[in-house]
Amino acid sequence: MAVVTMKELLEAGVHFGHRTRRWHPKMRSYIFTERNGIHIIDLEQTISRLEEACGKVKEVASEGGTILFVGTKKQGQESIALAAESCGMPYVNERWLGGTLTNFRTIRQRIDYLLDLEARYARGDFEGLSKKEALGIEREIARLNRRLGGIKEMLRLPDMVFIVDIRREDIAVKEAHRLGIPIVAMVDTNCDPDPIDFVIPANDDAIRAIKLICGKIAEAVQEGRQIWESLRAEEEVEAPLPVYLAAVAPEETEVAPSEVEFQEAGSEEEAAEVEDEEAE
Repeated sequence: MAVVTMKELLEAGVHFGHRTRRWHPKMRSYIFTERNGIHIIDLEQTISRLEEACGKVKEVASEGGTILFVGTKKQGQESIALAAESCGMPYVNERWLGGTLTNFRTIRQRIDYLLDLEARYARGDFEGLSKKEALGIEREIARLNRRLGGIKEMLRLPDMVFIVDIRREDIAVKEAHRLGIPIVAMVDTNCDPDPIDFVIPANDDAIRAIKLICGKIAEAVQEGRQIWESLRAEEEVEAPLPVYLAAVAPEETEVAPSEVEFQEAGSEEEAAEVEDEEAE
């Protein structure tokens, strides 16, 4: 069964590209035609490319991998956040901080600082401060959450990145490409598809188009996660007993070789005595 139907793509406006004067020549193979000065994307290729991308995303998720959702343009912020949260994946939907991937250690330090502030605030450590100081800390927590809230649970570099609008997120594309992280992206007719590993030719400006593609990627992640969780459950069932339980578990008593020899020798002597008595 197809991941998406032609009707869904048409209703979402995925086929609308940019004006012909703003096109990128390397997107020629993904363009179906031109109408009223606007390029029309070939939806047959969109369907096949989306199926390929979803298959790869599902494979990564089934191995316990992490997919980072990236989309900071206004039209896609909400869709990115909802799709990522629905499948339990990290996301960036505000400003992309330079070095989020290539300098992840520093970014992680800021995340740890944010988590520490939130924990202290929840414990009431700041109740003794003045109103102005407490308000400053609240604003700091809100600011850090706005920038880093989507990646608070990301403890290591992602195994794959999904990007909406690669022209806007060019720094994210460069960082992922530099680290060798596979990229899945919605690529419009004004973008260069060369740096992208899994191109999804689609309109990256329409809210409904972004919501549709993000939803399909999230569904692929959920399917992969279900496979991964079932495999983990099977491994836990088949896992051997821990050492402390194995020591308590009943085992068959083994007879020492010396005892066996002694028993055999005793039985031979008894048999000899019986034979002597019968001879007499």
